[in-house]
Amino acid sequence: MTGFGHGTRRYPRSRGRMGSGTGLDSATLAIIGLVCAVAGFFALGIVLGPAAIVCGWLAMGRTWAGPRPVPALVAVVLGAIDTLLAVIWLAGAAGPGNGLL
Repeated sequence: MTGFGHGTRRYPRSRGRMGSGTGLDSATLAIIGLVCAVAGFFALGIVLGPAAIVCGWLAMGRTWAGPRPVPALVAVVLGAIDTLLAVIWLAGAAGPGNGLL
């Protein structure tokens, strides 16, 4: 079939040897999650907290089993704390002048 336009040299990267070439790798997702989690403590915690949780969870490979990269785990934990504080603040139990934030 190589003679009818289906040559083997057309695609130098085979799908089995390398990644798909699209999307972000786990280290990049972990760093993005960390940045979202830290920025969420200062502004837009209700948005950046869940974003940090999602990025960290995807960076961990969507599982708790096996070895977990530390930045991804920190992103999930800080994102959860950030989201919880934002929900408490929005509920009014700890307003901006009550000493919590």
